[in-house]
Amino acid sequence: MFDLLQTSSRSRARLGRLNTTRGTIDTPVFMPVGTQASVKALDLRELNEIGTEILLGNTYHLFLRPGMDIIRKAGGLHTFMNWDKPILTDSGGFQVYSLAKIRSVRDDGVEFRSHLSGETLFLGPRESMAIQRELGSDIAMLFDECPPHGCSADELESAVKRTLDWAAICAEQPRAEGQFYFGIVQGANSPELRRRCAEELVAMDFDGYAVGGVSVGEPEPEMMHAVEITEPYLPENKARYAMGLGTPAQLVELVARGIDMFDCVLPTRVARNGTAYTTAGAINLRAGHQKEDFGPIEEGCDCFACTHYTRAYLRHLLKAGEILGLRMLSIHNSHFYMEVMRQIRSHLAAGTFDDFREEFIAKYQPTSKVLEGRANSKLHNGG
Repeated sequence: MFDLLQTSSRSRARLGRLNTTRGTIDTPVFMPVGTQASVKALDLRELNEIGTEILLGNTYHLFLRPGMDIIRKAGGLHTFMNWDKPILTDSGGFQVYSLAKIRSVRDDGVEFRSHLSGETLFLGPRESMAIQRELGSDIAMLFDECPPHGCSADELESAVKRTLDWAAICAEQPRAEGQFYFGIVQGANSPELRRRCAEELVAMDFDGYAVGGVSVGEPEPEMMHAVEITEPYLPENKARYAMGLGTPAQLVELVARGIDMFDCVLPTRVARNGTAYTTAGAINLRAGHQKEDFGPIEEGCDCFACTHYTRAYLRHLLKAGEILGLRMLSIHNSHFYMEVMRQIRSHLAAGTFDDFREEFIAKYQPTSKVLEGRANSKLHNGG
């Protein structure tokens, strides 16, 4: 399933290939977030043009709307959204904890009220995997409990225990044809709990593993530490996924820490606020000094936005409230993320990743805290 092709001599970075029934995914890879069976502001043609190999969908949101009856009648999620490449679906666990108006965690799952209708619903490991089976995703994430940042030691230990108990139940559930199951390692910044969770999940022999419970409000050093204390316990012959991350600089640093797969809503979310990513950092295209800048968002970028429009024109669209402006920024940002991953893979293949890492981080300027992570937990898979 996962082929490890090459490793860096100076870091934990890995070049790999994830083989699914719907196609091969070159890793490290970034997965655009299609929470509602759509990546915000981008159509399928644009996703293909920027080189998208896999999308992310969300169990919680699709379960609520359009609902499984519609998905079932459509013939599954791929057919419903007309996407023939791989899809990874989140389990819905994070959204239950972050979006549900009222929730009650039990040993068999979570009872909650829909944030859309107020209806009382239940989601547990059996229900989550059944929904993902009907969605027909190529990679289904196990149902887990994501403890909030700053929770007590008892709450954290209980969350890890439930995550492991639920993983054992998930493992017993039937799968869609060719579907992979990925376990999720919880444990916040506790080395002991991260080790325990990882080792017990690995003993269950899932198809891949994710580092969960990161970028849920903690400072960036804590997030990096959580990955660092988890990665040594993950098998080398399985894909590794950091959930809900991150900025371009974070992606480069996380690749250096041994992570293969990423997803984040930032490329399209910040685009809707007028922010564009460049190799020098994030820039605000609404700013007054962009008014007479008739160059592209970034020199040398071959995305549709940069090859057809100037900063001045895009600023005009944003200030005028024209949809084209946020669409073009969404295209550019998504292309930029894909290009960063392409460069990472190219340098890994050439054995020059660590030099690339140093140069990229030195050039990329830190931006506001809003862009440096998922400060609001609703960012995660919320588009």
